[in-house]
Amino acid sequence: MTAKTRKTPVDFSVLIAGAAGEGIQTIGAVAARTILTHGCPVFASQEFESRIRGGFSGYHLRIGGPNAPREDVDVLLALNPKAKEHYQSMLREGGLLISEDGAGPGEVGVPFRQIAKEDFGGEIYANTIAAGTLVSALGIELEALLSTLRATFGQAGKDVLETNLAAARTGYEKLAQLKPPVALPARETAYTHLSAHDAIVLGAASAGCRFMAAYPMSPSTGIITAFAKDPGLGVLVEQAEDEIAAANLAIGASYAGARAMTATSGGGFALMVESVSLSGMSETPLVIVLAQRPGPATGLATRTGQEDLLFTIHAGHGEFAKAVLAPADAKDAFEKTQRAFALAERFQIPVIVLTDQFLADGSFSYERFPIGSRPSTDDFARPEDIFDYGRYALTDNGISPRLFPGQSTHIVRADSHTHDEKGDLTEDLGAVRPATVRKQLAKLDTLRREIAPPEMVHLEDAEEVLIGWGSSRGAIDEAVTDLRAEGRRIGRIHFTELWPLPKVDFPEGKKYVTVEGNATGQLAQLLASGYGLRVSGTIGRFDGLPLTAAHVKGGLDDEA
Repeated sequence: MTAKTRKTPVDFSVLIAGAAGEGIQTIGAVAARTILTHGCPVFASQEFESRIRGGFSGYHLRIGGPNAPREDVDVLLALNPKAKEHYQSMLREGGLLISEDGAGPGEVGVPFRQIAKEDFGGEIYANTIAAGTLVSALGIELEALLSTLRATFGQAGKDVLETNLAAARTGYEKLAQLKPPVALPARETAYTHLSAHDAIVLGAASAGCRFMAAYPMSPSTGIITAFAKDPGLGVLVEQAEDEIAAANLAIGASYAGARAMTATSGGGFALMVESVSLSGMSETPLVIVLAQRPGPATGLATRTGQEDLLFTIHAGHGEFAKAVLAPADAKDAFEKTQRAFALAERFQIPVIVLTDQFLADGSFSYERFPIGSRPSTDDFARPEDIFDYGRYALTDNGISPRLFPGQSTHIVRADSHTHDEKGDLTEDLGAVRPATVRKQLAKLDTLRREIAPPEMVHLEDAEEVLIGWGSSRGAIDEAVTDLRAEGRRIGRIHFTELWPLPKVDFPEGKKYVTVEGNATGQLAQLLASGYGLRVSGTIGRFDGLPLTAAHVKGGLDDEA
């Protein structure tokens, strides 16, 4: 680095802003991979409207900080004047604004499109010029960017690759002439960089999933496409005609002996609810990923929220056992997906994994991301140990011996009606129906003992305690760390396994506040009904944007 280079803080934030169709994701992905090549961790998150072109889109990069979003930025790369106007308020005092015209005070102007047309024959190369400009602004060596571009465009042909390399050099050198760069420190550190939905795909495959059916619905669509793109995972993929068919296909595959799953969003899950009950009554394992989006009906299809918690827990008619998990980040999503299959198979129940757009489109950095060995897929009974087989035999823990058709000479029945131990339909209200209900309740009690308790941090000296669930953990953890550094006695409790509610002892004499991506305090309602815990308030966010430490701290000030 030159003497003119400005020292970069450990926690550095960048926003690439423009309209849909301007290549925001391309620039962001290239920049993120280059930063990782430089040895710096980066958390990436995306904001975009539900449209093909126009509107406002942003690709956020947080470098060297926690795996959580920030609301302010140190560098704003604006690809059009409207985006500059829309996002400029996020730029910190003293931050760097790069735009095409450089018209405002303190702005740096780099005419990406003009350079692309005049020097490279088309605007298509404006994105690569912009990527070069951004990497130069961060003080990263040019070769790190060129290496990323070679990997990105290596299969596109020599001419395309060489033109992109030349465009990147031009953007890089142009910024270097206009503005001294900051300095991201290079390190000899390698990071795994992936989204929670990427991790779910890996977790499912490693858990022995062999069948996946889904109907595309944002923000869950990336899961089925990731399976379809990688046949090496060994998962048969079926795009169903609708969400009802997808869930029933997965139930059919599970009945036949394969570990199976589906994925959807809120509207699709509403259609799947009858299948959730079918899984419960027939005691057929089923894993469902529910990627939440804000609002009823179509709502905000490309925004984030935590609005389906109570809907998910109460989904399905009748009384039966099911589990609801809510991973906090990509690593947790990998582990919770493996756990979802383990619980579904062991207890022969539906298990719903709650994610959201933030987890689907955010990319997390980890120095270590161990992928464990494939768990055993043998959760079936041993036919040779069974003389008179009853698929729904009554047991103390509610779990019956499970065989799949063709495994042996035993007849395997499945029924959506109330049935006896053999699986035959019955309306014996005096004996069989009460026994069936008690069996489900016994299974629920057994399952409850297996649900992991929430993570509890700094409760010993805390006067205030923030309680969250799922994807809010990063923001809450950062807020608690900041506030404790200021001398505030605050702790946190975080749930990633929400149903059945685990046993929890809440210390008395503390002020409890839930932090949630919804308006009605759904976790607060669940805590009140399940534990009798009355919280002092809820810090909610329901504008479609992810929770941040700044939002949490601002909400606490409002609560005070």
